[in-house]
Amino acid sequence: MSQLAEHVYTAEEYLALEREADHKSEFVNGRIYAMSGASFPHNLIVLNLGAEIRALLRGGPCSVVVSELRVKSAWTEMYTYPDVVALCEPPELEDEHLDTLLNPAVIVEVLSQSTEGYDRGEKFAHYRKIESLREYILVAQDKVRIEQYVRHGEHWILSEISDPEGVLRIETLGCEIALRDVYQGVKLAPGANATV
Repeated sequence: MSQLAEHVYTAEEYLALEREADHKSEFVNGRIYAMSGASFPHNLIVLNLGAEIRALLRGGPCSVVVSELRVKSAWTEMYTYPDVVALCEPPELEDEHLDTLLNPAVIVEVLSQSTEGYDRGEKFAHYRKIESLREYILVAQDKVRIEQYVRHGEHWILSEISDPEGVLRIETLGCEIALRDVYQGVKLAPGANATV
C-alpha cells in the first residue's frame, strides 16, 4: 500500500489558516506544527522575564512582548512564536495584519523536554538568519540555568549562568536581571541548581 503524500503548504496558506485558527502553530519548511500548551513553570518564567525586561526598558527606545507575536525568519520562511521577544528599533511587520515581526533584536525561549533539541538546533539555525537578531537566550525550567548566545559579526558566543545568585546581562537591551527574579515562584527539584 502506498502512503499518501504529506501536504506542503506555502507561507500564504499557513498565514491564512493561522489567522483563522483557535490555536497557535509554527511553520517550517512548508510544514505546519501545532504548538502544545506550556507548563506552569514555563509560563511563570516567561511572565517573570517579560515583566522584568519591560520594567527595565520603561521610557527607553526598546520594547518587549511575550508569546503571542509571531516572528518570521525571512531568509528561511520560518514562522514561530518565541516566548519573549525584544526590539530596539521601530517594529518591521510583514503586512497590514500587524501580527508578524521581522526585526527582533533579542529572542528568549524557555526550554521544555519536548522542544529543547529543536530550540537548540534547527530553530536556532533559522533564527541566526535574522539579520536584526543580536542575542538568543535559552532558559531551563527544571533547573537554574540560562544559556546566552551573543552575535559578534558572523560568530555566536555562548555564555552560561547557573548560579542562583547570578545575573543575566542582556547587552543589546542594556539591562541586567537577577536569576532569582527569573525563577521567582518556580519550584525546582532539590539539587536542581547544579550545572549539568
